Amino acid sequence: MASKQSDIRHQAGQAAGHAQVKKDEMVDKASQAKDQAGGYIQQAGEQARNMAQGAADAVKNAVGMEDKKSSTRS
Repeated sequence: MASKQSDIRHQAGQAAGHAQVKKDEMVDKASQAKDQAGGYIQQAGEQARNMAQGAADAVKNAVGMEDKKSSTRS
């Protein structure tokens, strides 16, 4: 009987160890996904900012309000 209890405890310990490894793997994957998403969001923000600046410059140019300091024309 003691041998059977020892075997059950051993199996339970193995199962707990496997569960811990799986949990750690999932936490690592989630962390990597979070970091990757943050990079995508930052990149999208930069693209949106650049597009908005380009649109503002186009409007200023169209209505004759371009910045004379940065203009290359004399």
